[in-house]
Amino acid sequence: MPKKRRRKKKIKLIPIIIIILVLGLIAGGIIYGPKLLKHDVKPEPEKPKKEEKKPPKVYNASLIMVGDALIHSSVYNDANRLANWNGYDFKPQMELIKEKVTGYDLAYYNQETILGGTSLGVSDYPTFNSPQEVGDAFIDAGFNLVSLATNHTADRGKQAILNSREYWNKQDGVLAVGSYSSAEEKKEIETKVLEVNNIKYAMLNYTYGTNGMPVANDYLVNVWPTDIDNIGNPDNDSKYQAYKDVVKKDIEALRDEVDVLIVAMHWGIEYTHTPTNYEKDMAKFLADNKVDIIIGTHPHVIQPVEWIGDTIVFYSLGNFISAQYQNQGTCTYYKCMVGLMSSLDITKTVDNGEVSIKIDNIQNELIYTYYTGWRYFKVIPFSNEAIKDHLYGYKDVYNTYAKIIASEDERIKTVPLVS
Repeated sequence: MPKKRRRKKKIKLIPIIIIILVLGLIAGGIIYGPKLLKHDVKPEPEKPKKEEKKPPKVYNASLIMVGDALIHSSVYNDANRLANWNGYDFKPQMELIKEKVTGYDLAYYNQETILGGTSLGVSDYPTFNSPQEVGDAFIDAGFNLVSLATNHTADRGKQAILNSREYWNKQDGVLAVGSYSSAEEKKEIETKVLEVNNIKYAMLNYTYGTNGMPVANDYLVNVWPTDIDNIGNPDNDSKYQAYKDVVKKDIEALRDEVDVLIVAMHWGIEYTHTPTNYEKDMAKFLADNKVDIIIGTHPHVIQPVEWIGDTIVFYSLGNFISAQYQNQGTCTYYKCMVGLMSSLDITKTVDNGEVSIKIDNIQNELIYTYYTGWRYFKVIPFSNEAIKDHLYGYKDVYNTYAKIIASEDERIKTVPLVS
């Protein structure tokens, strides 16, 4: 009987393979799925954060100004008396001014007469030379800006100028401009940028001439020449017009480096309250070249204050201290004894990198130089009680000169008379 052959059961592999693949995919999804999903799903973009606007930074500085220190022999003889005849002490003469000046960040005055010092011998009009103790008193009173270019700078020659410059170079924290001992020193000082309360400033200074006194080198005194005999018509003065280019270069060397640029001008006609055509033309030129503050001296009497665009102009601050008396020639009715002590505020605002400068709070205070018997000199503000005892008819005098600086511009104020 034939053997029956056993049939081997065929295992169906295909379904098994499919099952294995499915199980593998499931397992892979469990293990790797989250990682794959993380790559496949794009995260939502983060919303940009709003930058908080920083508040603007504001910086403030104050400036006060007075006019000519015209040191006649009676002024320095009185200072000699105050020093018990041993040297000179001018400090008591301005003690009532010191109370005000020391409250300001910047304080300017014009050193009309050269501080050549006693080694050359002190002298009076017409060729002045003053004791250096004059400068000591002004510094003690708080002054730190000084103009040296005047019509009397060359009165006693080169040595007096060198002595003056040596004195001022020793004074820390004081910027004295307009007269130098060398071309290198002139360049160094005239391009110097100083800073007060984060406000950068600089000052330039020029005089119309030197009373015909020869000047060996142009660095000894800054002259912006004007023809006094032709004062009515600046257009006909070729020297004046040609020198505008020099002044413009001086300004351009500083303008972009500072927040505030001051120019002190020794100009105009003596003993007149009206600015000349030259002063007007010079002021406009300086304003057009973006000078911020123009301070005028030389007339020995006060002149108006006005804005030219964004430039404030003090045409003449008059005398600060002198021995010019009330009826000396054209100095009638105290006009050479009444000066201006003007002040202003400077505000610098930095907003998102943009810098803006504002000059405001223009205050003009009348001051009076008192003396008797050619002694006892004292500068007195009309706002101080002492004016009542030292000037007869002080109310009428105040009203007379307050009219000269009265302005319809509300930004320009006159300090009231003491009540």
